[in-house]
Amino acid sequence: MDRSLAGSLAWRAAADWASQILSWASLFVVVRLLTPADFGLVGMALILLPYLRWVSEFGISRTIVTFRDLDEDRIAQLNTIAVFFGCVGFAIAAALSRPVAAFFRTPKLVPVILVACSSLFLWGIRAVPEGLLTRDLRFQFIAVVETVYSIVSAIVTLGLAFLHFGYWALVLGNLTGLLARSILLLWARPHRFAIPHLAALRKELLYGWHILVSLLAFNSYQLMDNVTAGRVLGQAALGVYTMAWSLAHVPLEKVTSLVTTVIPSYLSAVQNDEEALRRYVRTITEAVALATFPATIGLGLVAHELIPLVLGQKWNGAIRPVEVLSVYAALRSIVALLSKVLTSVGNARYVMWNDLAALVILPIGFYIGSHWGVSGIAWGWVVAYPVVVIPLYWKTLQTIHMKTAEYVRAVRPALDGALVMAAAVLAIKWFLPASLPMVVRLILEIVTGALVYVGTVMVLHRERALSFLRLAKSFRRKKA
Repeated sequence: MDRSLAGSLAWRAAADWASQILSWASLFVVVRLLTPADFGLVGMALILLPYLRWVSEFGISRTIVTFRDLDEDRIAQLNTIAVFFGCVGFAIAAALSRPVAAFFRTPKLVPVILVACSSLFLWGIRAVPEGLLTRDLRFQFIAVVETVYSIVSAIVTLGLAFLHFGYWALVLGNLTGLLARSILLLWARPHRFAIPHLAALRKELLYGWHILVSLLAFNSYQLMDNVTAGRVLGQAALGVYTMAWSLAHVPLEKVTSLVTTVIPSYLSAVQNDEEALRRYVRTITEAVALATFPATIGLGLVAHELIPLVLGQKWNGAIRPVEVLSVYAALRSIVALLSKVLTSVGNARYVMWNDLAALVILPIGFYIGSHWGVSGIAWGWVVAYPVVVIPLYWKTLQTIHMKTAEYVRAVRPALDGALVMAAAVLAIKWFLPASLPMVVRLILEIVTGALVYVGTVMVLHRERALSFLRLAKSFRRKKA
């Protein structure tokens, strides 16, 4: 199981980063072709999509992964239910398109919402095929599918931006990528349909309901900062904040995708083995922290030089939010695993209530912070998010009978390295002459931060760092 997990993670990570290079390159070109208002308009249009996306699936992919003994007939019934909810999702989007446009006082949002939310049909159709592929641990193929999605989206978005399609380039690029992704999933794992018998699926549907409510609440509070920025501060401010959020989460996105797509299948496979669960939590947390802490915190440290150089002076308003959000991104990188542990052992109900509590607490923080502009909204995450995750930590560690000290030891190598790295980068910022070209300052800061981080981890936690290097080398030898 461990060798299979290492292989799945390696395939997914390699595919993710290969496609991400193209996506980054495309994004850096697109942001120069489009305006903050274009990004703000699309941000408004996508307010509905994350909610309705999970309605369209109804937690069915995750249900198939967790309930590993489902027979073919019950899976066929779930397939029908998934397609039905895909249609329901789009119907809700169509009904709410005009009220959302009125809320943001932007009438041209209506067609943008309808086109963007047409992807809900695809999410319903692909729910069962993707769930079956995930349950069967076919992550090599899934990695290829995600790579195709990223490449198609980037190419279409870039092409349409060059053709002066404006905000439509962002909408149609993503929709085309999702279409290619769905076709590949259906080709690889087609499944028949059957008339649903709800009484026979009561346990599975209740679990799916908990997953659905949890995801709706999660996506709600994830978007309430955008809603606050758009409603209180305006379209241009929302565009700046959206860009800051995207940049702060660039180092986190692909690592988090590993936690949310690959690891839950393995956690479900050992859901009755507490020792195995503790070992996975300990090892995965340490590995994720070692990878994400320097990237997320480092991005915040160099944002002042990076953003003007890469995106241009018109995006300078994103510097402060990126600096703040990098702290939140570092914490989120290790918190993402906790809910997956609980849902994998069947306790989706607690995760649901925790996310509902976050839906109350976090928007209050965003609204209070909005009085200080987009940076204040970013601070809402840093201040309010720990209040939400403390109960999640308590429940997860209690469920797998893991001591707090054991968990802290897993985070220590990355935390020590990040703290020393931050001190070193801030020191070099102070001593470098102001007349030095910005690109030279950026390079010196990045090199200094990387060397100090690696050096600190190797000096203070040498054995732990070497153990991960040995694991990577052994996997490369097996592939060769």
